[in-house]
Amino acid sequence: MAFGTVTKRFGNKLFPALSSTPRLLHSHATSFGFKHVNEEEKARMVGDVFTSVAASYDTMNDLMSAGLHRLWKERLVSMLNPFPGMKHLDVAGGTGDVAFRILDNINRVKQRRLPNAFKVSLESETQIYVCDINPNMLNVGKQRATEKGYGEDGSLVWVEGNAESLSFQNDSMDGYTIAFGIRNVTHIEKVLSEAHRVLKPGGRFLCLELSHVSLPIFKELYDLYSFSVIPRIGEMVAGDRESYQYLVESIRRFPPQEKFASMIADAGFQKVEYENLVGGVVAIHSGLKI
Repeated sequence: MAFGTVTKRFGNKLFPALSSTPRLLHSHATSFGFKHVNEEEKARMVGDVFTSVAASYDTMNDLMSAGLHRLWKERLVSMLNPFPGMKHLDVAGGTGDVAFRILDNINRVKQRRLPNAFKVSLESETQIYVCDINPNMLNVGKQRATEKGYGEDGSLVWVEGNAESLSFQNDSMDGYTIAFGIRNVTHIEKVLSEAHRVLKPGGRFLCLELSHVSLPIFKELYDLYSFSVIPRIGEMVAGDRESYQYLVESIRRFPPQEKFASMIADAGFQKVEYENLVGGVVAIHSGLKI
């Protein structure tokens, strides 16, 4: 892709445990950015962050990534390969950005491949569930869906829920996506376990997340931009420097790409792989439930 990708595939083998540095988040440790907090406090503090940034979330994403987040999400959805009639769960997707792209993709598939006789029945079967723990983020998504005309056929379902304890049945989803959300949870392993539980055999797990840059010179520039520029943009645009300071810090506490891949494999997923975009600024991790 034009913005640069590197893909690593690991076949079916489970990853060995990889060493981590004290500054990286393991889900048994509890942190809020660079601060150590108890679990209940973290959940409340993360909730406060997203309540604060909900209204300006998409604008800030455009500014912070120079619009590249749109291309990253398109890549995520293309790897999902959505199809008419699928049951899909998008977690931490409150503003609807990923869900809308999935529906657009499904509609293009239907227009290309399906005879008219099948369109009505398959439209009613397609269900994209948008699950988010924060009602303010969901309200932003619902408003955007109404404005853009998404989900009028009942294909879009909004659910307030916790990624660590989903309300969906076992083996009920064809696909699971989570974009820029998993680094904010308290227990990463619980989220991965729940993702594996709700997916049908053959279902795909996909995670798009800000990650770790490996090239030293690029890393220095990225760190300078992250810690010096992003909080200032947050202060000017959203009136909230502290929330964006947390978001930057939370990236550095998230496991590096191979460590996170090993955690996905430990949750039971097979054919785990990841793809670095823009030198590792973001990564897309993928796994199959078999």
